[in-house]
Amino acid sequence: MGGRRKAAGGGSGGRRAAPGGRRAATGRRRKSGERRRAQPTGGISGVLARARGQLRRLRPAYPRPGRSGWRRWVPSWRQWLGAFGYVVLGLTGFVAIAYAATDIPDDLNSFATQQDNVYYWSDGTVMARTGWVIRQEIPLEKVPPKVRGAVLAAENASFYSDAGVSPTGFLRAATAAVTGGETQGGSTITQQYVKNVYLSQDRTLSRKFTEALLAVKLDNHTSKDKIFQDYLNTSWFGRGTYGIQRASHAYYGKDVSRLNPSEGAFLASLLKGASLYDPALGKENRERAVERWNWILDRMVATGHLTQAERATYKKFPEPTKPGSGGTIPGAQTGYLVELAKRHAIKAGHIKTADYDLGGYQIRTTFDRKRTKALTAAVRRVDKGFDAKRRPGTDKHARIGAASVGRDGRLLAVYGGHDFLKQGFNQSNATTIPAGSAFTPFVYAAALEDGVQRTRDGGRTPVSPASVYDGDDRIAVRTPEGPYWDRSGKVVKGRNEGGRDWGQVTLRRAVANSVNTPMLQLGLDVGLDRVEKYALRAGLLESSLGERVPTFALGENSTPSAIRMAGAYQTFAADGMHTDPYSVLSVKRAGDAVPLDKPKPARAVSTKTARAVTDALRATMTDGSAKAAGAAHAGAVGKTGTTAANTAGWFVGGTEDETTAVVVYRMSLKDLVPLPLKGLGGDAPGRLGSERAVGLWADYIEAVR
Repeated sequence: MGGRRKAAGGGSGGRRAAPGGRRAATGRRRKSGERRRAQPTGGISGVLARARGQLRRLRPAYPRPGRSGWRRWVPSWRQWLGAFGYVVLGLTGFVAIAYAATDIPDDLNSFATQQDNVYYWSDGTVMARTGWVIRQEIPLEKVPPKVRGAVLAAENASFYSDAGVSPTGFLRAATAAVTGGETQGGSTITQQYVKNVYLSQDRTLSRKFTEALLAVKLDNHTSKDKIFQDYLNTSWFGRGTYGIQRASHAYYGKDVSRLNPSEGAFLASLLKGASLYDPALGKENRERAVERWNWILDRMVATGHLTQAERATYKKFPEPTKPGSGGTIPGAQTGYLVELAKRHAIKAGHIKTADYDLGGYQIRTTFDRKRTKALTAAVRRVDKGFDAKRRPGTDKHARIGAASVGRDGRLLAVYGGHDFLKQGFNQSNATTIPAGSAFTPFVYAAALEDGVQRTRDGGRTPVSPASVYDGDDRIAVRTPEGPYWDRSGKVVKGRNEGGRDWGQVTLRRAVANSVNTPMLQLGLDVGLDRVEKYALRAGLLESSLGERVPTFALGENSTPSAIRMAGAYQTFAADGMHTDPYSVLSVKRAGDAVPLDKPKPARAVSTKTARAVTDALRATMTDGSAKAAGAAHAGAVGKTGTTAANTAGWFVGGTEDETTAVVVYRMSLKDLVPLPLKGLGGDAPGRLGSERAVGLWADYIEAVR
């Protein structure tokens, strides 16, 4: 009983304590309520306060409470998950913003828009196609379906179903990199096209990211067929070609529409790297090409573009043709013509080189097909007499340059060398060989124009073709002050060819017979500065004229090109009016004419002087140093040219239609130093190089008259 009372009392006591406890609890609730009432409940400040509270609850407890040692610093799985979510959210936002801000460029890369430049002969027929890029656009429907299938199988089988980028493609590329197996590559056709026409080829992360964004955007705004068509028209196939149409011509000599699936599979292999798969570039290339070709055909079966039965018919590798010049740089003589025309078109048309190289220009040249062929044939006949193997000491480095200029300055024909692809050095336009006595007509013209001055205080005295000078060998050269002394302290004396004494000769005869001593003295009497002035007026370039010393009058230190010599002599044929040689008649682009600065005739010498010079040059052909050429054309005029060291043989001759300069010489392209012609082609020691030049000119004129 007592126990029960205690228990009850205890219980009663416990129950009595409860109200106190409730009161205490109520008291705590009042305090809590008082705190809540103390907090702001409305307005901006209330919102901010609630937001701060939420952020405090979201903030991770880090370092982690309740952990010790290194475990305090290891994030929980919730923290890891939250961090991953933030990263994904940030990247997604970044990509979305970058995609929205990315625009498809309006301007394509230069190579994507380049085309050929086409050069025409003067008669309008095609002479050459050139350009860094050989490209011709073609509609997709012109490409056979199975050829298209070969490209898709090789590069991007899922092209028509992907979104412009392919994550699995990157995985395949990575797998292939590890295993060494074949794959389509990590980039889709859309990505490759974007890289080709909009971006650089740099392998950077930023470029790859931009490529992917552009690929997706392009895929959303452009049809798949259009993307595929543009891809085929702008891709690099090697041999200087862009686009499958020109590649078809470069490798198989036919239009793409005539390709079979086997040939299409080979062309598709080139997209992986033309320099690795063109069989013409080596044995290893061919082995790679055959392996890749077989793989592509098998892929075509797997992708449904070929049946197994069709695949079985393609067992033999379709050997492409051997590469030619590809039209990039024409070979043989055409290359020299194209190079001259290109330079002139850019200069006269005020065309930027970068724009010109983009292509699309049609250039009508001044070159005459018949004359070019005849001049080349005439040079080749002379070339046959040279044998560097039998006579290396005399025939090695033998060269011939030739150029023909029309009455109005048009370049009608040039001979620049054996083959432009093997030697870019243009022998017709080289300023490396002395003009020799072929320079003396300019001395003669200056004398007829300005007269001479033989004494210091005396005035200038007119001269005429009949004026007489001493033509003997080894005559001392005199100035108004007395004999001319060279730097070694010796009196300068003139030398005639063969040491011949001509006695008193007229200036006309001195020019016609290449008598050196009168012309040497005449140069000093006129004044070498005046000789230079008239040489420039006639069309020689200042950079090719030598120092004004006595031998300047004999052309020993002046090195004009065959082109410039022909143009300068044409000045005399045109009654003293000079027109700079030019090689382009017209230029068009996209059907529109490009304005050209055409050379304008300018008075170089008087008509009287020009006709007097022409008369002396005609005498050269009848009873002078070029009688052998006189029979080639009635009424022709001309002048031979030799040098004191016998390093060049010139002949510049003209008819009523043209003037042609020919120079025979020896020179190594390593040092550009003229070498003696003695014994050239097995000639007797006394034979001059000018005799070969005369014969060559005569053969050419007979062929074109």
